[in-house]
Amino acid sequence: MQIDYRLQLQDLTEKINNLWSYSADKLKNMNSHLKGNIGSPVVTVNGVYEPRSWTDWTQGFQYGSELFQFNATGDSFFIDLAIDNIKKEMTSHVSHFGVHDHGFNNLSTYGNLLRLLNEGKIDNDTWLREYCSLALKLSASVQAQRWTNLPDGGFIYSFNGPHSLFVDTIRTVRILNVGHLLRHYSSGENDVKINLLKRGLQHAIATAKYSVYYGEGRDSYDIWGRTAHEAIFNTNDGNFRSPSTQQGYSGFSTWTRGLSWAMLGFAEQLEFLQGVDNLPELDELGGRNHLEKTFLKAAKATCDFFIEHTASDGIPYWDTGAPGLVHLDNWKNSKSDPFNDYEPIDSSAAAIGAQGLLRLGNYLRGKNDSDGKKYWSAGLTTANTLFDTPYLSSDTSHQGLILHTIYHRPNGWDYVPENSRIPNGEACMWGDYHARELAHYLQQIIKDNSYYTFFKDIISE
Repeated sequence: MQIDYRLQLQDLTEKINNLWSYSADKLKNMNSHLKGNIGSPVVTVNGVYEPRSWTDWTQGFQYGSELFQFNATGDSFFIDLAIDNIKKEMTSHVSHFGVHDHGFNNLSTYGNLLRLLNEGKIDNDTWLREYCSLALKLSASVQAQRWTNLPDGGFIYSFNGPHSLFVDTIRTVRILNVGHLLRHYSSGENDVKINLLKRGLQHAIATAKYSVYYGEGRDSYDIWGRTAHEAIFNTNDGNFRSPSTQQGYSGFSTWTRGLSWAMLGFAEQLEFLQGVDNLPELDELGGRNHLEKTFLKAAKATCDFFIEHTASDGIPYWDTGAPGLVHLDNWKNSKSDPFNDYEPIDSSAAAIGAQGLLRLGNYLRGKNDSDGKKYWSAGLTTANTLFDTPYLSSDTSHQGLILHTIYHRPNGWDYVPENSRIPNGEACMWGDYHARELAHYLQQIIKDNSYYTFFKDIISE
């Protein structure tokens, strides 16, 4: 990436306003189209979101997008729509024991709704506040039960089974932090009380240790900041066995959406440690300084890898080891090309990763670390590209907001348009949600409002 250090946050104001304008029509179009369908909206095909019932991990992004649209514009249509949809559709996600996605679905909905209540953005409703709080507590408790013990801690295992640690989960694990802030715990056999925060932090430690590489010689492809989508363990003794992947090219290459989840997830854990006091659980895990050092190393490594292995305008290809990249001459130093003949872009990784860069940059600037400027400017560079053509869609007939995303390249689940050799021109629900979340994050700073985090305003004063 070629970082534009001259770019200022205020330079994105018009693009952010345009995003919210396009977003409103797309959300209304999508909601009308999906009424009565079974399954969650996942990706668009010819510009139309198709529902798919496969873990339903994207449902919360749809309704969370409606909440962000209200937050940005004050249009009551979207808050009424979101509350109605959450009440009707999200209960099953709270009690879902079969997935690792609770933070994605339930923080996007119940968490954002509780924040709006506590910020006074919507009228005080005691019942609705308690409803959201209870949903978040139960979601955190259910997620905490999906646990594999390791000799030095443990992790929340993926839907593949107890042997499988996904790098994605570093961002969804935030639900355990929130459950702890709401003074809840999970219960196990013989009424054993499970500390949600401790379990969430242990998961983050395991991810930093096994999913992120630091150039320390773990294997022949160990370079600073590379990530593995999946880490495989022997569940009999808890030993790490190998890197793997489900949606990337290989276990020894870097699937860029997994990389972006790590960038954002570790940056947010740093913000949490910085922003919350009186956490005795930290001492049991080596202390606050040790945890901050661990998470900062992982955040810097992954963000550095993104910067070094992304096209010059800040938008990555779907996997840095994808074989077709050899045909794209000097692709790291050229602008991203979603219409090439060899390998697709994944702009959803940019939407997620940009926020990770910005949050890490802001965290470091608060510590007077000179590296903060690099990450902050890199985040703005990516956002500036993402919020413009050919990525931001102004086409009112297209339900997607951010174009040129990838869902599952190895399985061939992405639509390939006529006269193209690769998928392009389509959107995904998580890409659209995270673009809206990114726009909200930046807009709050531009307006000098309170700094948006997943944990702020979860508890009312």
